[in-house]
Amino acid sequence: MSEILWEPGPGERTQSLMARFEKRMRDQGESMGAGYEGLWEWSIAHPDRFWPALADFFQVRFETPASQVFEGPMPKTRWFPGATLNYAAHLIQVPPPDGLAIIFRNEEGHRSTLTNRELAHAVGALARDLEAAGIGVGDRVAAYLPNHPAAVITLLAASSLGAVFSSASPDFGVEGVIDRFGQIEPKALVAIDGYPYAGKRHDVRDRVRAIAGRLPSLKRTIVVPYLNPDADLTGLPNSIDYRDVLQDTQGMPSTRPLPFDHPLYILYSSGTTGKPKCMIHRQGGVLLQHLKEQGLHTGIGSGDRVFYYTTTGWMMWNWLVSARALGATLVLYDGSPTHPTPTVLLEMADEEGIRIFGTSARYLLALEKSGVSRGRGHTLASVSTILSTGSPLAPGQFDYVYEKLRPGVRLCSISGGTDIVSCFALGNPTVPIRRGEIQSRGLGMRVEIYDPTGHPLTDATGELVCTLPFPTMPLGFWNDPGGARYRAAYFERFPGIWCHGDFARLTPAHGIVIEGRSDTVLNPGGVRIGTAELYRQVETFEEIAEAVAVGQPSEGTERILLFVVMRPGRRLDPDLEHRIRTRIRDALSPRHVPARILAVPDIPRTRSGKISEMAVRQVIRGEAVTNTGALANPDALEAFRNWM
Repeated sequence: MSEILWEPGPGERTQSLMARFEKRMRDQGESMGAGYEGLWEWSIAHPDRFWPALADFFQVRFETPASQVFEGPMPKTRWFPGATLNYAAHLIQVPPPDGLAIIFRNEEGHRSTLTNRELAHAVGALARDLEAAGIGVGDRVAAYLPNHPAAVITLLAASSLGAVFSSASPDFGVEGVIDRFGQIEPKALVAIDGYPYAGKRHDVRDRVRAIAGRLPSLKRTIVVPYLNPDADLTGLPNSIDYRDVLQDTQGMPSTRPLPFDHPLYILYSSGTTGKPKCMIHRQGGVLLQHLKEQGLHTGIGSGDRVFYYTTTGWMMWNWLVSARALGATLVLYDGSPTHPTPTVLLEMADEEGIRIFGTSARYLLALEKSGVSRGRGHTLASVSTILSTGSPLAPGQFDYVYEKLRPGVRLCSISGGTDIVSCFALGNPTVPIRRGEIQSRGLGMRVEIYDPTGHPLTDATGELVCTLPFPTMPLGFWNDPGGARYRAAYFERFPGIWCHGDFARLTPAHGIVIEGRSDTVLNPGGVRIGTAELYRQVETFEEIAEAVAVGQPSEGTERILLFVVMRPGRRLDPDLEHRIRTRIRDALSPRHVPARILAVPDIPRTRSGKISEMAVRQVIRGEAVTNTGALANPDALEAFRNWM
């Protein structure tokens, strides 16, 4: 088994929400095995008892009760039929009135706050304006906003009315936004005038005009002045200044009871292989799943300050907002995570007393490569938990966090996706953290690893699947009335079983190791290799900033091409190539050794910051990259065209 880096103390074992939930179930007479695995086994064996018990534990307020827990097999499962509730009500009605709901900061030094009362009043004001403009149940409300309080307020206002929220961050260009919002035909658009990033100010008023002009469904456009209080956006259809909306003094919003499965928001796939898929997520499913993940698995409680570095174009923003239902204070940050210094977010964590600090494996690697260590102007003393997602967290990054950044912290690698707006595998306060592993499968999530024939594997790599319905499965895709695209995306590989597209391994300690995406698995000599295995080795070289590996057909088989971005002042020379090959051969196998190692100036990424292996693979194979508009830096592909 992998080395243990953290173990729960007596408090976590007995007083954590996870421990208290387990005790309650046992006290109520539920029969289960020992420890977390016993609780997990019970949760998947008795979903009809687990999910209602979870709702009761977190005091989910049903306006009307359910007739049953769920009905129908995947993918058409319906949850808590007959039950009504409202997602926004659980995030707005949080005591005490003067408690902090949101702390907002940006890279230019701006800081502002909203109390619970102020947040509720702002949500009420915006909801009443939208309703007066004719927006109601089922209508779409689109947000073209950065990670700003207005985005949270817009989501909650839409939910309170029964409208359906959707967001895109303002670094998306016009075509990227229209590819998304154009499909869902919003009746309202809430948009920013610009945003700061990496020391520059980006004016997006022309983009907003172009976007609004191509959305004929709009009945209301609300402009949020951010860079310039006097920003002129006249000429937009039925437009109003956001500040004028907030002049409403009628107070709290009314929240409409909605069916458990009523749409809450629409999220989008990355769109690198075509127009983005529009994934519809449900009010009650999101609320219940996020309460479980944030309360039981993460340990978020009332008054905790919770931060995740994200944009409104990434599902982690939606996940973060739900922490309000636990009484947490959201810490929102807009700007570059490394401007003006690589430690700006760490310093903010100290200044704001952040307890849950969320980030990505890429960010932690950047800190390590920059030589950032604890004690140089930041101690992270208030941080009890660091969350990491976006890509697999390498064993060496575990070492860096525990040795250099924050000894004794709970470092929770988590893995899920936009398609489930939640996690299949994540942290757990009651079991050890092992080097290179995600701690556990989520309660109620019957996650298994399948071989190509659909047989379960243990301690071997295969397809990550979920064989039991769960409440954050999408209701479906927008404009997919027969569900054909939805079924093709997740249920064709193994009929009736969710196949997530991750190449993963279940460890002897019941943890999970994600080895990469299964659609970009390398296959030299017929042996399937996850790209994460290679990256774990390559990223140990301090000369290399980042890397991407793809397979290329060659002489009847497949060869591995490894592309590396060098750190400033470094170059790829024969000695470094030899050391890379030796490291990979010794740590992995001769089959893992790349046929060629090539230096490139940049690697293409999606707008949520993930490396687009698929786009590189398509270029290398001479295939068309079907939607470069989904990439944050499509020009990076040019460097790969020489290696077709």
